[in-house]
Amino acid sequence: MTQFKIKVKGIIKNNDNYLLLKQWFDDNINNPYQWGFIDEDLKFGENPDNLVLSVIEEKTGIHAEIDKILYTWTYVVGEVQYLGVAYLCEAKSDIVILSEDLNGYEWVCKEDLDIYIENKEMLEDVVRTLE
Repeated sequence: MTQFKIKVKGIIKNNDNYLLLKQWFDDNINNPYQWGFIDEDLKFGENPDNLVLSVIEEKTGIHAEIDKILYTWTYVVGEVQYLGVAYLCEAKSDIVILSEDLNGYEWVCKEDLDIYIENKEMLEDVVRTLE
């Protein structure tokens, strides 16, 4: 049986910097904690716009507004296909209060994203779509 899931990603911007979060990804890789952006699985009946804003506030304490959708992506794991929607969100402040499941944060300019982000496909998508 095949499944289809949707993810939302929040790319948080404040002035000319973007919020990167250090989060656990997988015990089966050399570096299980990696830098990335907020993301969450969309549950049936949820509004993706509302979800991305609520997960940003829940995980970082940041009040944000959606600026625009930047890009979409897809990948397959086993019998599950994921479709992702990446939102650019403007933060009202650069003060971050991390939830317990996150391991660190950095505000980074666009030119330095490649220093932190190991996922090259995501990095290419982000850099290509940011102003």
